[in-house]
Amino acid sequence: MRRCFSALFLLGTVLFSLHGQPAAAGEPSVLKVRAVASGGGSYRFDVTVRHDDTGWDHYADRWEVLDASGKVLATRVLLHPHETEQPFTRSLSGVRIPAGLSRVIVRAHDKVHGNGSQTFAVDLPKKGS
Repeated sequence: MRRCFSALFLLGTVLFSLHGQPAAAGEPSVLKVRAVASGGGSYRFDVTVRHDDTGWDHYADRWEVLDASGKVLATRVLLHPHETEQPFTRSLSGVRIPAGLSRVIVRAHDKVHGNGSQTFAVDLPKKGS
């Protein structure tokens, strides 16, 4: 009886210590970015993200296009987890890029860790490229 109680106490302690800990999905990563000039200083971005989504409480929920100083130029919101589709690619059109800017940075974000530490720098093509 005493041994059974000790085992149950140990199991309860382990489960309690795990409760509330972040899922092991890690941070989101941007694997690939394709920028296509649309004219008038606007671009379409096709962004491939990798994240071990575990459900609605922990999934990659957006990616952002930034300038070199970290100013967010555009955001693509991801409305649901992609548990069975990894990596996945989503696009955003009509992104206005300030004149003179030739390179942007793309980063992904998840609901637990926030902004991923792995970003992707992309040189912007000229119109017609």
